[in-house]
Amino acid sequence: MYSKIILPIFFALFLATHSYAHEMTPTYPKLTQSYIDNVYVANMKLFNRRSDVEFYKIEVFTNDWKPLPFAAVSKVINLKYSRSKLFSVYIRAEDSEEVVYICTESKVFKALNQVTLVSSRICSKIKQNE
Repeated sequence: MYSKIILPIFFALFLATHSYAHEMTPTYPKLTQSYIDNVYVANMKLFNRRSDVEFYKIEVFTNDWKPLPFAAVSKVINLKYSRSKLFSVYIRAEDSEEVVYICTESKVFKALNQVTLVSSRICSKIKQNE
């Protein structure tokens, strides 16, 4: 009997809440030769739709979600709410065939007035040369 009452209330509360994540474009970036020999670059744009988060960590993964080494001006981006930022991810030529995902993950810091503890990860899949 309780399940007939509790489940509809749970789903109503779940549907009434808003969940926002950040955005990253392009969805399918292409690696291009950078100005440095044997290094490729992917140019990305990050948009912060979360008012409770200001820091995002850049990550690069293989198809099996194993991390790969990369370079960027900063591996953690400080981005205010409703703002966007362009950033570049540099990948060695020897890793260019293995890289599949470039991701950004929101970094939620513990605070006394923190409303949410939900972290979000957005990934773009590398468009492989055909």
